[in-house]
Amino acid sequence: MHIVLWDTRHGGAYKDFAGGFGVGQFHGKGFREKLIERVYRNDFRAPPLAFGYLAAGLKAKGHSVEYALEETPTADLFVLNPALMTLPHELLAIAEIKRKHPGAQIVVTGQVASTMPESFEGLDCKVLKGEPEQLLEKLDTVLGCPDARQEIGTVANLDTLPFPDWSVFPYQKFRVGYDFWKFPTAYIQSSRGCTLSCSYCPYIILENKVRTRSPGLVAEEMRRGMKQYGFQSFKFRDPLFGAKKKHMTELAAEIGKLPKRVQFSVETRIEILTRETLEMLRDVGLTSVTVGIETPSRDTLVKYKRAPIKDDKQSHFVEMCREMGVRVVSGFMIGFPEDTKATIRSVARYAKQVNPFAANFNVCTPYPGTGFINEIQDLIASKDWSRYDVYTPNLKYEHLTTEEVVELHRECFRQYYFRWEYLRNNWAFLMPRLHAAVSTAGRWLGVGKSSQPLQAKLDPVAAPVLLPIVDATEGAGCSQHTPEQSDTRRAA
Repeated sequence: MHIVLWDTRHGGAYKDFAGGFGVGQFHGKGFREKLIERVYRNDFRAPPLAFGYLAAGLKAKGHSVEYALEETPTADLFVLNPALMTLPHELLAIAEIKRKHPGAQIVVTGQVASTMPESFEGLDCKVLKGEPEQLLEKLDTVLGCPDARQEIGTVANLDTLPFPDWSVFPYQKFRVGYDFWKFPTAYIQSSRGCTLSCSYCPYIILENKVRTRSPGLVAEEMRRGMKQYGFQSFKFRDPLFGAKKKHMTELAAEIGKLPKRVQFSVETRIEILTRETLEMLRDVGLTSVTVGIETPSRDTLVKYKRAPIKDDKQSHFVEMCREMGVRVVSGFMIGFPEDTKATIRSVARYAKQVNPFAANFNVCTPYPGTGFINEIQDLIASKDWSRYDVYTPNLKYEHLTTEEVVELHRECFRQYYFRWEYLRNNWAFLMPRLHAAVSTAGRWLGVGKSSQPLQAKLDPVAAPVLLPIVDATEGAGCSQHTPEQSDTRRAA
């Protein structure tokens, strides 16, 4: 068969975030906000990682595979993986595909298909609940079954996945600027799932446990990516990197054996990354860590099943990473139903106090399939899914109007990035070439000790980054539990 992996970036969607529901991009009004918006648009993210696995596996089974961005070429089968914000657009696309190619079959996979199958009622397509890569084993069964809705489950053994085939995608363009200064950038995973219980998090919808992939296979995927596609950086899409310490230690050792040093980033929680662990990962290429901080309000965290963490520990972690030359990307959340102007501004103040390299202010979004959406069903103001880009308010607020939340959201971004304190603490990351030159000159002239971050030392020709903007909801999916709570959860 000729199979088309159909995709869209409608509305600026990045599909492989927010547990597969996808995120949009920040849109501003004034000069400063437009500058932030421009930085968002500089990145070109890879399609969903599942598409890379599907391309490889389907080719291995003798099928021809094509990636189509908005186009509808002739094919026997179209595979779609909608984001929540692109769902209305993709429903129209399905109808258009059937109009142009009435004999083609259409399969819809991913998080939206798994949690919202009713959205596809009346369309001639098969809607699958489970992980897209299950098609590699169940494609014939799926196509042969008359049922419009089918369950395909999850991948029991991640080691059975093929190495992704990026050749059908525009991989030369892939970049994630807030994490790296070497490109192109590939997505990769060493684990799936999460053991935590945040009520608004979409990462635990399909299952609430962690599956790991062999460290040797992960490193081999990196080696192949470097050789075949020229990847110079890898963004780990594990929801909770390092959940199993032994696995993480073995992975670091394998990455250290690669023939060439690469950059990589991870997403996790603060207490997993001790100084010793950070040093271990940094020494083999770690450049950036994403963590979820959300809000300084203990009451809000507890209400939505996130365990609070001490303020000084978060500030200490950010400073420790900065000293090591590792960027910290932090997710903050505003727009809870009970928020006021004061509570939202307190989030902005706290972000400036913690002072990570990159801060994202995410508008609280009720994702289908989560406990949160059930808790606040009566407070949802809109179910126009095209608005669910995590930068647009969609709730009814007790003390604020939607317009006030929009303006406060923009205010958070303006106040965080446009201040001297931010530039003073992060200029080495923002302008690594300049910092490398200044540090080298200082050493030649014997002027004091260099405070240069290690990563800048390792790459004196690094490209400047300008403003770092992090994807919404990245860092928002991992609770900051205490070690005792984590141990108890694992024991359970």
